[in-house]
Amino acid sequence: MTPGSGGHQPPAGARGRGPLPTLNAGAGPGLLLVRTIGNWLNLSTPAGLAVAALGGARIRRGGRGVWLAEGYRYRFPTGGAFTIGTVITTARPSFADLDRRIPGVLEHEEAHTWQYTYACGLFYLPVYAALMGWSWLRTGDRASANFFERQAGLAAGGYVEAPRRDVRDGMRAACALMRARSGTLSRVAGRRCACADGTRGADGGA
Repeated sequence: MTPGSGGHQPPAGARGRGPLPTLNAGAGPGLLLVRTIGNWLNLSTPAGLAVAALGGARIRRGGRGVWLAEGYRYRFPTGGAFTIGTVITTARPSFADLDRRIPGVLEHEEAHTWQYTYACGLFYLPVYAALMGWSWLRTGDRASANFFERQAGLAAGGYVEAPRRDVRDGMRAACALMRARSGTLSRVAGRRCACADGTRGADGGA
């Protein structure tokens, strides 16, 4: 997954290559065929095509056995681009537009296609979600300590690596966030109950 265009951009000269982006460039027809067949058999590519189609994206064949889906209309999954199987999807009108904003983004997203192959397809998704939570706990960022994002190359994906923090600090931040959200939900629920009872809010609103 790639952050939205409004996210942080790596500074000049900071774009490194992870091991899987290197594999992208070096994989021959045999390995590409293994990836293609594997991601069809593990159902991740069919799922990716279905998600892209349901999101109204225009789907076309890219090179190296990858499908490209442009113009995805929903806000979930979030990010400039996301990958399911060998299907790379973006909400942008075109990947050329996205690549101008985040150079190297397709290389990063193609790296995720290999991860679906070795992670047995859709099992990748819950594991990715867990790693994203761990990364936020350790860094306050979903990608910096996420094994899958680091393996795909943080800089190529448009991420700037965040510094690590103590797990206890992460737990305190998580508790503070949950308390803040709980308070917001309680206030919203209170206002709804007041409206249902036909009473006015404390501020005297109509």
